[in-house]
Amino acid sequence: MMTTVALKFGRRMNTALRSSNLLYRSSSSFLLSANFLIQIPLTRKMSTDAHNIASQLNSSGLLRTQGLIGGKWQDAYDGKTIKVYNPSTGESIADVACMGGRETNDAISSAFDAFKSWSKTTAAERSKLLRKWYDLLMAHKEELAQLITLEQGKPLKESLGEINYSAGFIEFASEEAKRIYGDIIPAPQSDRRLFVLKQPVGVVGAITPWNFPLAMITRKVGPALACGCTVVIKPSELTPLTALAAAELSIQAGIPAGVVNVVMGNAPDIGDALIASPQVRKITFTGSTAVGKKLMAGSAETVKKVSLELGGNAPCIVFDDADLDVAVKGTLAAKFRNSGQTCVCANRILVQEGIYDKFANALLEAVQSMKVGDGFSEGVAQGPLINEAAVKKVDSLIHEATSKGAKVILGGKRHSLGSTFYEPTVITDVDNDMLISRQEAFGPVAPLLRFKTEEDAIRIANDTNAGLGSYVFTNSIQRSWRVAEALEYGLVGVNEGVISTEVAPFGGVKQSGLGREGSKYGMDEYLEIKYVCLGNMNKD
Repeated sequence: MMTTVALKFGRRMNTALRSSNLLYRSSSSFLLSANFLIQIPLTRKMSTDAHNIASQLNSSGLLRTQGLIGGKWQDAYDGKTIKVYNPSTGESIADVACMGGRETNDAISSAFDAFKSWSKTTAAERSKLLRKWYDLLMAHKEELAQLITLEQGKPLKESLGEINYSAGFIEFASEEAKRIYGDIIPAPQSDRRLFVLKQPVGVVGAITPWNFPLAMITRKVGPALACGCTVVIKPSELTPLTALAAAELSIQAGIPAGVVNVVMGNAPDIGDALIASPQVRKITFTGSTAVGKKLMAGSAETVKKVSLELGGNAPCIVFDDADLDVAVKGTLAAKFRNSGQTCVCANRILVQEGIYDKFANALLEAVQSMKVGDGFSEGVAQGPLINEAAVKKVDSLIHEATSKGAKVILGGKRHSLGSTFYEPTVITDVDNDMLISRQEAFGPVAPLLRFKTEEDAIRIANDTNAGLGSYVFTNSIQRSWRVAEALEYGLVGVNEGVISTEVAPFGGVKQSGLGREGSKYGMDEYLEIKYVCLGNMNKD
């Protein structure tokens, strides 16, 4: 039933996919009932702990390796597979179906057919089904967290946090499904009645990354389904197992066949099929700015709605009047969560000159205490980077910065654990012209920049094409308002390093994207507004 033949991608294709960040972040997970239990052939070359965890997940039914099309689990039509690796060890976890354009077109057709009935279900019914999906995610959060750590590498504690965060989007969507209100407009003529209806946009193509393999899926799929849309999910080829698990849980929740579809494998072919199809009416994507631009350009041919959550270059501004303990704690969370592999990680830490040395020493002490290791090990605060390409990028940025005068005061090299582990790093004397200040590092590197005045901080912070996340640490209420309003970013955290929540809008400005996810504002991304005019209403 399941093939274990691994598809041997050419090295150039692998490099192109990874370097272009066609590695979307996706995620979700679930426990299969006996009716859906499938035994999956695990790769034998695994460390003992990882093998035991994978075996437990497999026996419980959590590991799926086929795509989901029209409610049926499907192999790739040509039988090809692609390996999923544990980034902590580099060892194989499982072989999953490597799908392409044909499978994607069938998934689109399935979603298009299902839309006809799903869009006509009542808001109350959609709400109940989403609530059941949420309940299943929460009931099996420990197993799902293990699956995320196994294929993505983040510490188990962070994975558990991701499950709670991810499920929150499904819960919120289940509640908002019943609050999609239209409007009545007072008519300028007495014989007319004017109405505004909100209707689902249609089939949604959701392309998600590897760094939050569950949250980036639920943040898109929850509101899409709540509004009456159907979806075709394309998770990252690096972390597809969590997405497949989530899809199975949606089946168990009673969500009808064809409403949720999952295809993974050949990223360019899948992406091309999604943007070319006139049946797909919306593309929602989280990933690199370069890929987002290509998807936006491709979607123009059929004039699709587009939501893009793209790269960031988040400034973290620490003023002289900041509470030092609060600033260090917040910076640590904003910078080193998920080994620095989040789109809202503090990429530049701007510190006012009066507190610069004191802050640098305090941050150094805090970072030194961070334990690096396998995500399943006790007390680990930082896991591995996702792959070798990520390590090389971090290395190159540090090398370029030090060649121009920056000083590494901690870390700055591969960790002695080997694989793709990297030492938590702190760099001082960084300026805004260095590449590490211009590019998204996506690694555990904290570059410290010095500034003099509030105006200087705002100018440096805004000197970038990105505009997603930003952070400010100050004890001045007046300054916090001034700076928050002046920063050209979609998100501003004041005296807090972790600000994402399902009840608030998430998204960027400038080249960090279009649209918002989460909150009531995120619902509008999946709706069309229709105006209805009833005329001649004065006639008997």
